[in-house]
Amino acid sequence: MDDIDIRMRMGLRIKQLRAQADMTQDKLAYSIDLSRSYLAEIETGKRNVSMVNVERICKGLGVSLEEFFADELFARPDV
Repeated sequence: MDDIDIRMRMGLRIKQLRAQADMTQDKLAYSIDLSRSYLAEIETGKRNVSMVNVERICKGLGVSLEEFFADELFARPDV
C-alpha cells in the first residue's frame, strides 16, 4: 500500500467507513458541517485534508482517530 498517495489512502478509508455506516456523502457532510463536494474531493484524494477535519469526519462516522488509522491502508513495513 506504500505506493498509494496518502491523500488517496485517507479518502479510501473515509469512504470505507462511510459505507460501513451506511451513510451517503450528503448525510455525512451535513452532519459534520462540511460541503458534500469538499467531502467528495477528500474521498477521491484531490484534497489534502487537515487533521481538524479528519477528527470531524471521525466523529461523524462514530469512530476514534485510533480506529480510523488502525487499518492496513496505514500499515508500514518495519523500517
